Amino acid sequence: MHTISFKHAWDGLTHAVSTQPNFAVHLFFSTLAIVAGIALNISGLEWIVIALTVVVGLVIELVNTAIESTVDLITRKYNRLAKIAKDTAAAAMLVYAVGALVVAAVIFVPKIWRFI
Repeated sequence: MHTISFKHAWDGLTHAVSTQPNFAVHLFFSTLAIVAGIALNISGLEWIVIALTVVVGLVIELVNTAIESTVDLITRKYNRLAKIAKDTAAAAMLVYAVGALVVAAVIFVPKIWRFI
């Protein structure tokens, strides 16, 4: 990867972290999952699933931000197609979040249940 490409990627990541509240929420829940994984001593396979779930969520949030920014650049006026693009990108994150919740439940609930 060229240095300039890495710089642009880093700029995009820092922009998302500093300006996108939903990205911060995802980072919070990702940290919570990692702490829970350590506390509950999850298996290697479970760590792989958690890592992939975290990374995919961050990627979807970054793509969602890119789509929203691009649509806003093209038009600030109401446009039905712009709304569809933004709503569909947000829906991708919603579908992911539901799936991530299921993954977390499958991995963590049985381990927590043992303590109850």
